[in-house]
Amino acid sequence: MMLVAGVDGCPGGWMCVLLDAGTGAPVSAFITPKFAALIERSDISRIAVDIPIGAPDFVTREGRVCDKTLRSVLGGRQSSVFAVPARAALEQADYRAACEAAFARSDPPRKVSRQCYHLFPKIREVDKLMSPQLQSRVSECHPEGAFWAMNGRTALELPKKVKSKPYAPGLAERRALLIRAGFPESFLEGQSFRRVEAGADDFLDACACAWSARRIFRDEAIAFPQDPQVDPNGLRMEIRV
Repeated sequence: MMLVAGVDGCPGGWMCVLLDAGTGAPVSAFITPKFAALIERSDISRIAVDIPIGAPDFVTREGRVCDKTLRSVLGGRQSSVFAVPARAALEQADYRAACEAAFARSDPPRKVSRQCYHLFPKIREVDKLMSPQLQSRVSECHPEGAFWAMNGRTALELPKKVKSKPYAPGLAERRALLIRAGFPESFLEGQSFRRVEAGADDFLDACACAWSARRIFRDEAIAFPQDPQVDPNGLRMEIRV
């Protein structure tokens, strides 16, 4: 059986949902501490991960084109697409140093949000593994983009979180979309993870990315943008849902 994987960062490492690439049926959901473990699996044909892939040397007002174009369709959910700073900022392990590097390499000058900074370790973990060749298997995805596509290319109305806490109506909205997209309710309700390892939103986001991974596998995914920028390392900066 050939598999596709949807992956979302979580406190325990990486939440992964596997689907049968042929039928789209869910196979399993689990947490792995290292992203490399997924790349090493020969039975996974496509991986769609909710993490930025590719970073510019210098950031202009609009930022990465892929982020800008995805935000343009997400309506009230556009704030879920973080502004990715210059690569020099991502390489910093100290928040103040990251802000200084981002400020020096952007026009207009801007620092780094705390929320984005907390993603840096996971961005670096994926980045050190990536190559232009590996992008034939590993694609940047975004759950809100996937839910937008599931919802008839219409932005969702409700957030997943309010004041950093799970928002039940927003989670229910996304769960209903996944069921409509073919995920059995028993699968969505049957997964249990410790709160310190993953939240309910992490699991639903990984499901959404898995749905997109199969679309990528079947050459049905929507690319933001159609003509992607390439970063200095040769990585295509594109989001596929």
